[in-house]
Amino acid sequence: MDKFMQAAIDEARQGLAEGGIPIGSVLVIDGKIVGRGHNRRVQQGSAILHAEMDCLENAGRLTAKDYQRAVLYSTLSPCDMCSGAALLYKIPTVVVGENRTFQGPEDYVRSRGVEFVVLDDPTCIQLMQDFIAARPELWNEDIGV
Repeated sequence: MDKFMQAAIDEARQGLAEGGIPIGSVLVIDGKIVGRGHNRRVQQGSAILHAEMDCLENAGRLTAKDYQRAVLYSTLSPCDMCSGAALLYKIPTVVVGENRTFQGPEDYVRSRGVEFVVLDDPTCIQLMQDFIAARPELWNEDIGV
């Protein structure tokens, strides 16, 4: 397994252990993790702290050149908001653990020139399937259903 996706999975598991939704993300620049995060909407009472947003926030202020060398990893296909953040900062590559349980605007992101890789990782799939089965109301809240 890719060590960066494993780091994102570790973040997802941390979020689940905190009572939140098991989605994790890391931002990698030049082979080094510069930011990590997990979905903290429940824990922080936040409307926007999806894993990718938490990760970008935790990376702190970066230059445009930094973002243009970055890879954003996420255990789940990013939603419209998180995909928009990747587009805003011109992050050239997004690597996703899975998109079976949820698929964001992947075709649009690709149409904007982003390399979008889906690993179809069984651990990521199982984390989300188990969570959605156990907490469908929380999952539906998170995706705006």
